[in-house]
Amino acid sequence: MDKIKIALLSGGLSAEREVSLKTGQKIAENLDKNKYVVKKYDPKFDLEKLAADLKNKRIDVVFPALHGPFGEDGTIQGMLELFCVPYVFSGVLASALAMDKVATKKILQTEKIPMPGHIVLQKNYHAGELQKIKLPTVIKPIDQGSSVGTFVVKEKKELKPAIKEAFRFADRVMAEEFIGGREITAAVLGNNQPRALPLVEIRPKISNFFDYRAKYESGGSEEVCPAPISRNTTKKIQDTAVKIHQILGCRGVTRSDFILRGGRFYFLEINTIPGMTATSLAPQAAAKAGWPFSKFLDKLIELALK
Repeated sequence: MDKIKIALLSGGLSAEREVSLKTGQKIAENLDKNKYVVKKYDPKFDLEKLAADLKNKRIDVVFPALHGPFGEDGTIQGMLELFCVPYVFSGVLASALAMDKVATKKILQTEKIPMPGHIVLQKNYHAGELQKIKLPTVIKPIDQGSSVGTFVVKEKKELKPAIKEAFRFADRVMAEEFIGGREITAAVLGNNQPRALPLVEIRPKISNFFDYRAKYESGGSEEVCPAPISRNTTKKIQDTAVKIHQILGCRGVTRSDFILRGGRFYFLEINTIPGMTATSLAPQAAAKAGWPFSKFLDKLIELALK
């Protein structure tokens, strides 16, 4: 039986480039060498080479281990659609919608998904708009991941500097209601009939929320899987995560983040290409469900080829 030829994309152009390179390396190390021939591409340097290999049918499936703009937002997915090649994770529309936090919220509001309130600031915002922001608040770019440019603002003097920094990464910035509570993440696996994986509770240790440092520095956070919450609340969060996955039209695996406070939970955002090292959140949940990392990667490729 011929091995499946995989194009593994990592690196890219976003602020999450270094995270993507590490993700790609871990995926390459864990893909079964008896099943796959893996060729690596960095879209920052290898886009023409990738296009040539796609055109000449040298690739069976693409595994985009990319995070942030130009990798997770439907851009690279659109290119792959033009070449009619299957790829892991969500398609163009779902990727674009999920990357845009405002678009996601607008769609999910119609489905009565509980979420924190928010306002959107453009770069030419008026000072009067800041009066609408109630502290504490979470300042974040509209279309970044890994908590890049994200700040919890508790004092008025911190607000403008946080907004200015967030605008370094996007043309629109969200000021989102801060809801203190337990951070819970829910991975969902599947295409037309997705299933929720065990929940993970995130306990940041070096920050007051699951920011970039807590995500990626050694010892930055403690992750507990399955999350120690009631069976009833677990099911409600899992059902909501599956519903969001389906509403947005996602494929493969997604990871939705929630805040749990006093028995009530609130959706924050969804990741269509979640972290994919063996110790990342979605692979942890998959391992708990019976898919070790290598088998989890097999499953994602299987879903891409369906």
